[in-house]
Amino acid sequence: MSDLPGRRIAKGGIEHLRQRLLREPPHLPLMPARSDYDLNPQNRPKEKPKLTPAAVLMPLIFRAEPHVLLTQRTDHLSRHAGQVAFPGGRADPGDISLVETALRETREETGIDPAFVTVAGFLDAYETGTGYAILPVVGILSEGFALMPQEHEVAEIFEVPLDFLLDPANRVRQTREFQGTQRSFYSFTFEGHYIWGATAAMLINFAERMSAP
Repeated sequence: MSDLPGRRIAKGGIEHLRQRLLREPPHLPLMPARSDYDLNPQNRPKEKPKLTPAAVLMPLIFRAEPHVLLTQRTDHLSRHAGQVAFPGGRADPGDISLVETALRETREETGIDPAFVTVAGFLDAYETGTGYAILPVVGILSEGFALMPQEHEVAEIFEVPLDFLLDPANRVRQTREFQGTQRSFYSFTFEGHYIWGATAAMLINFAERMSAP
């Protein structure tokens, strides 16, 4: 069990992560290297849309078995209702950086104070079909953090073993019809939680970076 990739990553700590992640965040405006359209090039608009900058935090918890923390959105939200997501959201004018956006949104949604987050690096910026350019910030949570879900936005905060998400056997490529258009995407299912779309794509981006030579 000790040679599982998630445990190797946890054992290597922040320096191991920094060797495989982007060390500096991209400058604004973000030019996403990954996109909802990677699997759906036929759906890309002919005119390039103006993207809204946003950021999410991928929180890693390095226990004996490392985990990733995720949120389940409430069912009454106007956008992404009921979906699983990393904590995060659009940048506010007062944010000095997208790292601050990710940390601020994480505190607002989960109650986790930024003092408990050590930023390890960044994944590739991601463009969503809904017009966002998202910077995924990878952070390690230190012991002692407390959870206080924002009741309006967050129905549940849960953890998924990192090894489950790193295993390609646990990801599924699916195609469904959305608003009259066929769309392909990746998904994971863990203990009744359905993780798909941009969140699943970011997790795969992380797995690819961790497994690269």
